Amino acid sequence: MTEKPFKTDIPARSERISLLVASDNHYAILIGALLKSIIAHHKTREPIDFYIIDDHITPLNKRKIQQIADPRRVRVRWINVHRLTSYISQLPLDRSGFPKTIYFRIFAPHLIDTDVKKLIYLDVDTLVRTDISNLWNINLDPYVIGAVQDIGKTVTSRWGGIPNYQELGLTSDTKYFNSGVLLIDTEKWRRQQISNLIIEALIKHHEHVVLPDQYGLNVVFANNWLELPPEWNWSAAADHENPYLIHFLHIKPIFKSCYSKEQWKTEFFDYLNQTPWENFKPISEYKRKLRLSYNRAKKLLRL
Repeated sequence: MTEKPFKTDIPARSERISLLVASDNHYAILIGALLKSIIAHHKTREPIDFYIIDDHITPLNKRKIQQIADPRRVRVRWINVHRLTSYISQLPLDRSGFPKTIYFRIFAPHLIDTDVKKLIYLDVDTLVRTDISNLWNINLDPYVIGAVQDIGKTVTSRWGGIPNYQELGLTSDTKYFNSGVLLIDTEKWRRQQISNLIIEALIKHHEHVVLPDQYGLNVVFANNWLELPPEWNWSAAADHENPYLIHFLHIKPIFKSCYSKEQWKTEFFDYLNQTPWENFKPISEYKRKLRLSYNRAKKLLRL
């Protein structure tokens, strides 16, 4: 794959905070709560460029998201999923029920203007509970990425991990990070052709891959990433007095079967009710499982 950054018409400036998320239409509602939480806590002067990789989000849901952001402080920028077609076609199929949007973070530094030196990637199933500038201003040097250790802790994790860690020359205590919150030095990423390395790892070790994006990232960055405080990616299934960011790692709060802590589900709906999705009613478990089957079918058909 020849790595050529996608150009945009957005003038990137170092004083702007650059954030990127990815979503299909089904999970666009999560962007609403996340964006509202970011805006509610952002008190410092930096404007935000909020990039969204748009995997067929409807015009109606796009308008809802746009309504949340004050353009004087937050500029919502859409990246069409078709720009990723040639990239995604090179990836091996996986049979998980995760939507294909989980792969998009692998190409994030190539989806924004080359003048952007740093990028925060967030999964859409997160809530920010402090000023995002506190994450933005963390010094990454000399690393390419910063991340939080996963709840599975090491590469031996049964939740994901790197099953063939010994083959790769890693020890059992090698730390394993969660890919849902990433602070990225985009220049180093592009210069070191990280996207290529991740794709190569996923293809070469395909039979060992459990969580595709997370496996590839942890293989490429093994023992070479900045460990962020755990409060920057705190599981919504765990108690904490004041985490900086909550992550609904498994079943999302838009579903009735979500088993996260009540305080975090309540907080999610507090933010959601301040958006055009006010008074949203959680979705049944039957529809959630139907959605997982749909995701698997889309991957098999390369849709």
